[in-house]
Amino acid sequence: MGKFKFLTVFNFLIFFFVSLTVAQVKDAGVKKSADTLKAKVVKIPNKQAEKSTDTSKPKYINPGKIAGHKAMIKSFIIPGWGQLYNNQILVRDYKAKGENGGHFWQKTYTLGKIGVIYTGFTLLTMSYIDNSKGYKTFLKEAQYRQLNPGMTENPTLVRYSDEGVKANKDVFKRNKQVVIFSLAAVYLVNVADAYVAARLHYFNIDDNLSFKVTPSLINSAPAMYGFNPVPALKISLNL
Repeated sequence: MGKFKFLTVFNFLIFFFVSLTVAQVKDAGVKKSADTLKAKVVKIPNKQAEKSTDTSKPKYINPGKIAGHKAMIKSFIIPGWGQLYNNQILVRDYKAKGENGGHFWQKTYTLGKIGVIYTGFTLLTMSYIDNSKGYKTFLKEAQYRQLNPGMTENPTLVRYSDEGVKANKDVFKRNKQVVIFSLAAVYLVNVADAYVAARLHYFNIDDNLSFKVTPSLINSAPAMYGFNPVPALKISLNL
């Protein structure tokens, strides 16, 4: 009987702990399911509303900036093309205003600038060719004299000493480098001229723009020493 009571109590305790464990598991499952029932609110951006707010603000378009970029790119591709583009803009504006007299002078001015650009390219190219020939001639002579001391390969260079041959070779080489930099400078000036001319064309210069020069007095002494008037000119700019 003692063993039977012990087993009965033991089984009762096991049943109690098993029931308690099952209840805890059920409670945990309910809590998890309750947590998963919580819906997450995700805000979806309204692209149409953003676009509507963006389009409500008018964007300023600078015609001078656009024309300047076009003229600059054209001059980068072909020197003088940007100047022709600017001439087309000016001629179009002349026609819009009904002014026919400015077409000829504007075309003459534009063609003159293009002529100066290509004249500079031509003269610098010819100078580069001449200096390249001179450099090759003296370089060849210097190399020959280095291998054959006391002898001269080119009869026209007999009057030059070895130091003179090397000096002339260096001069022609330096001239070639200067010509290359000059060609690059002319090219960049061509681009800058096209860009600046296009930008300046759209500056607002009309009859309302004026300036006035009037005589005035300024104080040349520090404030602690009083007023020491000095004659001056006052320039007023009215836009």
